[in-house]
Amino acid sequence: MVVDPGSFLARAPIAQLQSPAAHPEWMRRRLLVVPTLVVLNLVVFLLWGMAVNNRPLLVLLRDNFVVSTSHLVSGRPWTLLTAAFSHQELWHLAVNMLVLYSFGGVLERLLGRRVFTTFYLVTAIVSSASHCAVSTLLLGRSDLGALGASGAVSGLLLAYSLLFPKHRILLFWVIPVPALVGALLFVGLDIWGLVAQSAGGGLPIGHGAHLGGAACGGLFYLTYLRQRIRRFASARPPGGAVLEVTEEEATELDRLRAKVEREGPQALTVDEQAFLRAIRQRFADQGR
Repeated sequence: MVVDPGSFLARAPIAQLQSPAAHPEWMRRRLLVVPTLVVLNLVVFLLWGMAVNNRPLLVLLRDNFVVSTSHLVSGRPWTLLTAAFSHQELWHLAVNMLVLYSFGGVLERLLGRRVFTTFYLVTAIVSSASHCAVSTLLLGRSDLGALGASGAVSGLLLAYSLLFPKHRILLFWVIPVPALVGALLFVGLDIWGLVAQSAGGGLPIGHGAHLGGAACGGLFYLTYLRQRIRRFASARPPGGAVLEVTEEEATELDRLRAKVEREGPQALTVDEQAFLRAIRQRFADQGR
């Protein structure tokens, strides 16, 4: 039996972000950026706790780790980034770090440290800027401060859901839904919340930051990830050759594709990863 490697790559998220011969061990890469981000967030959280009985430290944190239009106008542009590492409440920190580690870990391994770091930091800045724009132009509150990694995390979640739209996630840690459905539900809730805030109600949540981060994640997918997927999905040996596989191998390829779409790439076992590496290596050897 023969199979068109390009068509399989086009349908298989596990192979979409890389050529068949490149980085076959991507899922075994040691995480560095995500754990570092978690530690930095934890350090700033602990500083907020220490500031309860330390007035100078409290002033320092309020001036440099909370973003608002007033802070930007007064000459503190760095708060666009530092605010994304700042949490005052344990539940807020825990939720953001859990999502960051769950989805950011996969993206760091897929994209590599440099691209992932750039994406995360840019998304954090955009989300902070979105909060400032919304609070000033829509809510009329240039002094309204915001802090937290929620905006950057929203960008990660949407980018991940666009890459793996059928991967099942637990909505509110209870309800299983496809990743893209869950991400769009959160976007919808933020739009609803922002409308409520503009009418004088709503909850004290940075919906503008969430939406700005999500928009950045969607734009990153459209301008970078999608093109990269297409480029590698169309990769094939010179002359458009096909790869010979047995009927059992073709069945296994389809099963693994469905598993990745349903559970995400991190769900593949060691044996399943080894099988895909062998197939990709045969594809690469054929092109030589």
